[in-house]
Amino acid sequence: MPKLVIDDQEIEVPEGMTVLQAAEMLGIEIPIFCYHPKLSIAGNCRMCLVEMEKSPKPIASCAMPASEGMVIRTQTPMVKKARQGVLEFLLINHPLDCPICDQGGECDLQDITMAYGADSSRFEFNKRAVPDKEFGPLIETAMNRCIHCTRCIRFASEVAGVPELGATGRGEDMEIGTYIEKTITSELSGNMIDICPVGALTSKPYNFRGRSWELSGTPSIDVFDAVGCSIRIDTRGREVMRILPRQNDEVNEEWISDKSRFAYDGLKYQRLDRPYVRGKDGLLSPVTWDEAFLAITERLHHVPGDHVAAIVGDMADAEAMVVLKDLMTAIGSPHMDCRQDGSQVGEGPRCSYLFNTTIAGIERADFCLLVGTNPRWEAPLINARIRKNYLSTGLPIAMIGPSHDLGYPVNFLGNDPFILEKILKGRNPISSALKAAAFPMMIVGEEALRRKDGSIILSLARQIADKYGFVYKTKPQDHWNGFNVLHTAASRVGGLDLGFLPDPKGYTAKEILKAATRKKIEVVYLLGADEIDMSALKSTFVIYQGHHGDRGAAIADVILPGAAYTEKSGTYVNTEGRVQRGLKASSPPGEAKEDWKIIRALSEKLGIQLPYNTIEDVRSRLVKVNPLFDELDKVQRAKWVEFNKEGDLSPEPFKSIIENFYMTDSISRHSITMAKCTREILGREA
Repeated sequence: MPKLVIDDQEIEVPEGMTVLQAAEMLGIEIPIFCYHPKLSIAGNCRMCLVEMEKSPKPIASCAMPASEGMVIRTQTPMVKKARQGVLEFLLINHPLDCPICDQGGECDLQDITMAYGADSSRFEFNKRAVPDKEFGPLIETAMNRCIHCTRCIRFASEVAGVPELGATGRGEDMEIGTYIEKTITSELSGNMIDICPVGALTSKPYNFRGRSWELSGTPSIDVFDAVGCSIRIDTRGREVMRILPRQNDEVNEEWISDKSRFAYDGLKYQRLDRPYVRGKDGLLSPVTWDEAFLAITERLHHVPGDHVAAIVGDMADAEAMVVLKDLMTAIGSPHMDCRQDGSQVGEGPRCSYLFNTTIAGIERADFCLLVGTNPRWEAPLINARIRKNYLSTGLPIAMIGPSHDLGYPVNFLGNDPFILEKILKGRNPISSALKAAAFPMMIVGEEALRRKDGSIILSLARQIADKYGFVYKTKPQDHWNGFNVLHTAASRVGGLDLGFLPDPKGYTAKEILKAATRKKIEVVYLLGADEIDMSALKSTFVIYQGHHGDRGAAIADVILPGAAYTEKSGTYVNTEGRVQRGLKASSPPGEAKEDWKIIRALSEKLGIQLPYNTIEDVRSRLVKVNPLFDELDKVQRAKWVEFNKEGDLSPEPFKSIIENFYMTDSISRHSITMAKCTREILGREA
């Protein structure tokens, strides 16, 4: 490893590290515009110039590899003059927009000019004017401010996999744009706003709505998919103003999807802010909490426990699920399910329903097999990791299921479940590649698991994993498990870990709906469950607890207003089995309450009174049910054991489970921004 000296401090760095990175290790700040640690090196802003001994000119530290014997100085008069010169050039055409710019207070150009710029300008000519571009409903452009750092171009082509941005013209005529004006179609496009070092790209929904110093930031967890991205919820008073990513290299690095970032405006519309009860006239009427609980208790007192069922939705927190499970057990109901989509997973060992490779582990894989999944829409950040591996290693990727544009080359094997049997028998062209791979990885998606033969497909996938060495452990530190299940619901793994599943004599979600039509289920408790066939519950007494007047509320007999994910402190488990916790950023509207509190209060009215009164008591109960909940932000590896299911495959081809990425849940369905994305990006009516 090369040794070098920076500002009289000696440091030894790994091979291939740049001078800029070496300086960062020593805590020495070097100003940057075009450099970004997650993007390729451009070296075109020249802000990171430093002096190197024996070099007649200053060097760009972001593009210069550290080598043995280098002597670098970052604070000499030549370096300071060079930095002032670069800033003077950048500000020649930069408009004086700071008072009205959304980037104000968070702008790299402001901060760096204050720290390293000159105290006067020699410029006397007119500034150039660049017309703004139309990038779609999410990104607002002010191209007069652009400093040509090319971060957005590199992000689009390298991370997002949608090379739609580029530079046209030269010198003063250079402009960043799409060449032919069009909407940016990436599901990760909002991240360009974060990485833009000036105010050239800003958030269109947030445009002119607030200032950074007016906002209170709360760390939380995204619940729009099962990746569990780390986010920051910025609020002003009760209102959520924007949502930004937090850096978490183990999960989402520093990116989030556009739905996670922009669907927050759905929290303002069609909210449930007070309890309702359906009267004899068939209309819902607002009532007090006591009246709502009375309607439920009167109904439940005339129904045997085994005629009551509960279904949990995709955004429920673990606290609410464990309290509801305890309530259903106390009532005597064996019918409960956290798989409202009918997914055939969770009955087996923990390894059978986790993303065992871990999200960060994707970068080690040397072969990837996708089975019944579209990761670009189901988990954009996992898709970005796969693309990252492809760009760095040329990762070969094969796919069984409907063909999707994933942003990287894919060997499409066909949309036939029987291909799995051919792979198992070694009769498929990829069989030899799987056998030769050192770190093979398979991702089984919900498209495969929601089928009636989903458990058979899962069993076949496990047999393939065993045959081709997807799972092994050579040394204590060298553990590899390439068998992965990609969930789409934030609540799913938490529900499975808590055992929110039917007893041996209980009904699954689909069986609950069938039993309801035969009057074998008379009362159904829906905890945020909106993605089921509501027509099957027409003759059933439905208790709906949720935060939006969505599909569940439309057929409910009693509505209990709950809190959305931004309005409560909740625990979630992501698809890789990582226990995460989001904090409360704002208060729920009106009389709405946190979900676990509602169920706890209802239990008291039923004469059951569950034994916890605080959130700490409920979390102690979580740990008692499953000790894994005691460790936050850690992935507990699941022991690899057999799970088999005998049966016949269905010849039916796989079907896409997400028809519209921008509207998949009760929050995004009520988002005006997501409706615009549906129309302008997908070309459909919302």
